[in-house]
Amino acid sequence: MSLLEKIDLPADVKKLSLEELSQCSAEITDLLIQVVSRNGGHLSSNLGVVDLTLALHRVFNAPTDKIIWDIGHQCYTHKIVTGRRERIFSIRKKDGLLGFPDNVESEYDVLNAGHASTSLGFASGLAIARDRRQDDFHIVAVIGDGALTGGVALEALNHIGQVKQRLIIILNDNKMSISPNVGGISRHLNYLVSGRPYIRMKEVIQNILKSIPTVGKSMYEVAKKVEILMRTMIVPGSLFDELGIKYIGPVNGHDFPEMLKEFEAAKKHDFPVLLHVVTSKGKGYVPAANNPSSYHSSAPFNIEDGKFIGGAKSPSYSEIFGRTVLKLVEADRTIVALTAAMPEGTGLEAVQKEFPDNFFDVGIAEQYMFDFAGGLAMGGLKPVMGVYSTFMQRAVDQIIHDISLMRIPVLIGLDRAGLVGGDGPTHQGLYDIALLHPVPDIVLMAPKDENELQHMVFTGSRMAKPVFIRYPKEPGQGGPLDRELLEIPEGKAEVLRRGNHVLILAVGPLVYRAMEAALRLSGLDGIEATVVNVRYIKPLDRKLIFSLAAKIAKIVTVEDGTACGGFASIIHREFLAAGPNRHEFLTLAVGEGVVPLASREELLEHFALNAAGLYRQVRAFVKGK
Repeated sequence: MSLLEKIDLPADVKKLSLEELSQCSAEITDLLIQVVSRNGGHLSSNLGVVDLTLALHRVFNAPTDKIIWDIGHQCYTHKIVTGRRERIFSIRKKDGLLGFPDNVESEYDVLNAGHASTSLGFASGLAIARDRRQDDFHIVAVIGDGALTGGVALEALNHIGQVKQRLIIILNDNKMSISPNVGGISRHLNYLVSGRPYIRMKEVIQNILKSIPTVGKSMYEVAKKVEILMRTMIVPGSLFDELGIKYIGPVNGHDFPEMLKEFEAAKKHDFPVLLHVVTSKGKGYVPAANNPSSYHSSAPFNIEDGKFIGGAKSPSYSEIFGRTVLKLVEADRTIVALTAAMPEGTGLEAVQKEFPDNFFDVGIAEQYMFDFAGGLAMGGLKPVMGVYSTFMQRAVDQIIHDISLMRIPVLIGLDRAGLVGGDGPTHQGLYDIALLHPVPDIVLMAPKDENELQHMVFTGSRMAKPVFIRYPKEPGQGGPLDRELLEIPEGKAEVLRRGNHVLILAVGPLVYRAMEAALRLSGLDGIEATVVNVRYIKPLDRKLIFSLAAKIAKIVTVEDGTACGGFASIIHREFLAAGPNRHEFLTLAVGEGVVPLASREELLEHFALNAAGLYRQVRAFVKGK
């Protein structure tokens, strides 16, 4: 029987000796490699915090003490030792464990954390509420150095230093978010780590001075004043100390005695403390340690050689977006590519490698990225941004106030739009249409396939207004790509099939599911459908749609966005504004509520947005059932 099989709850971790903690860490590392090699998932980040997680649960008493994970994709060890070990092989699978903390799944998960930089705000508010109620428990926020670049995290630090509530912040410093971290915060942390020998030397000298009889205490007080000068000469001053948060560290995140000592000491303070814990992403598995970005959100792989299994036969929409932007930069060096810590995920790594001067990674800072892009555009450059739809939500104010109202020409690729498999409810790209459509003077497009995507990127780069292109996380259709990039006339949809029984208006790659459903309707039921590839959600091709609707009474809208405020709402409003009409409408979209954990294809099936589901619903609609 392995040691890990005896660990069901955090109380079992507390019983382990230091030697057993190391053994348990090794067993968890092996288990994580097995799980992710089968299921896919976040490997490198989880391997880096195995020791840190065990140390936290050894010192603190969860769930009474609140351990708050920022982002949360490093929570696999936390789940293993909090009663979910036997279900760990279900992680990221349909009806299985979420890959992020979930407070419905377990009382040990305080915060549903899928977006970065949120932990400190919640921890700060929770600490104030605890003290007002005169409760007595510890609050520990675990935040990575990448998440610390997020504006909301810096805002929280500023306020925490002001109100000075009892709170422990664990800064997990592994030099990376998904890709290597950038910017001044990262450099500052590197300086602090480089100052580690000085910090230890200082502690030794202080202890010696204190031990000298009679004069030791006074000498120590003088030495403290000298130390301030020494610190500014040898090690750059700590940002956290200046903010009013006691800085402790750096602490070796793979040294159990050191972590246990520092965590116990942090519990004794009645003011905010930040422990700077240095960990190694991918620790325990050489391929992940050597290439942590590739194993951040990993596909299944062979453990022996680390090679990924399978893989899409067709390039993804992200790849096509990146390749097209690269072509544009090659032809026009005023075009610059921007990402918020996602060069690989958005496909813009291609530009980063070939034209580093035309590429900017701003870190986890979507709000800043939009304003930065606005400044670039005002200065005569042509910014192209790649951002996940779910993370675009964080910059809605900048999109409305700073970009749209001044009609600043920027191009945004909304990656992972629509239903997203694997990552659960926090990463769904369902709300972009509802959020963006009311914004004035923007263009919103959705390609039916990867060939149309490249033409949309080219088209958007030539428009003198904000342009958004939404596309999903899935392989492309595998069709040929035109060599020459072409402009798609603004506001023009495309009729793919004609029939007189029902009009299907489909958004994005769901066009192909709608076409398949239309062929089934024709072949099996004699129902002939007109299928339109909407292409432009805004501006809408009203002329074409109304001309088709003049002959067809039944209208179906198909989208993998939210039904409330999405494309269907746009169509309903247009027809309502046109006055009394004889039309019937069927909305096929994602209804309100939490999206379950499943793959993208399973989610499309769940919401009846795959070809079979569209066929069933349109058939019943036409037949009056």
